[in-house]
Amino acid sequence: MPEMPEVQAHAERMTKALAGSTLAKFQLLNFAGLKTFDPPADAAVGNKLVAVERRAKYLIFRFEDDLRHVVHLMQGGRLKPDAKQSRKPRGGIARWVFSDVPPDAEEAWLLTEAGTERKAGVWAVRGDPDDQEPLAGLGPEADGLTAEELAAVLSGQSRRVHGVLRSQKVIAGLGRMLANEIIFEAGLSPFANASKLDSTQVERLHEALQTVVAAATAHERTLDHIGKSADRPSKVHNRAGEPCLGTEREPCEDSVRSVEYRRYTVYYCPTHQTGGKILADNTTSKFLK
Repeated sequence: MPEMPEVQAHAERMTKALAGSTLAKFQLLNFAGLKTFDPPADAAVGNKLVAVERRAKYLIFRFEDDLRHVVHLMQGGRLKPDAKQSRKPRGGIARWVFSDVPPDAEEAWLLTEAGTERKAGVWAVRGDPDDQEPLAGLGPEADGLTAEELAAVLSGQSRRVHGVLRSQKVIAGLGRMLANEIIFEAGLSPFANASKLDSTQVERLHEALQTVVAAATAHERTLDHIGKSADRPSKVHNRAGEPCLGTEREPCEDSVRSVEYRRYTVYYCPTHQTGGKILADNTTSKFLK
């Protein structure tokens, strides 16, 4: 699933291509893709697009007249230029067609979803989207937290730090890959109890969060579209069995290990993160400090 760096870079690309253009048409291609009924999604037709913004892992089309289209790509969704504008595009959910676009920009953008989950969708809202579904209840942006704010958040979460970082209602914008990379960079066990991290560990986690998110965002800004997770640079994510790359602070000669769950995988280096201990591959493993 695209995380905050991928969504942020894509919002910037779309803003550059479309800001100031007028929405000429909104086409719903899959009835299940529209998650709201009031205001109607086509109420934005005839309004200029002010910008495409990001909140957590969501894209937000901000139109004039206080209208928004909130888009969640979920696991297999993509929002790309649509030169063909075919009547029944494969996996098509919705299409936005703009007028007055710059000469080098496509007028149509298509939301599609691969796979069978069919969870990607569009919410049409009027007014502040943060107070409405699907954004209501999201936690603070991960990269906007100070070390003190992060410490306060973690102190109330007596569970594994890997799960806390991925919980959108606690800290918004991070997913599986960033959680793996941040915890590795911080030199912490992914099974460490978030509420029991000491001040030094929290400082390391905060520094790692800022560093990893910034590097990932910089990489995404070099691309023309949202790529695949497997193509994103990583030190541990999707690298089980490969040599540990270590960090600038601490070189390593171990190999990356993994803990498999039904919906996600935790990647880590025993030497760098758990004092050499191998984490048991089940949900009843004891916390490692």
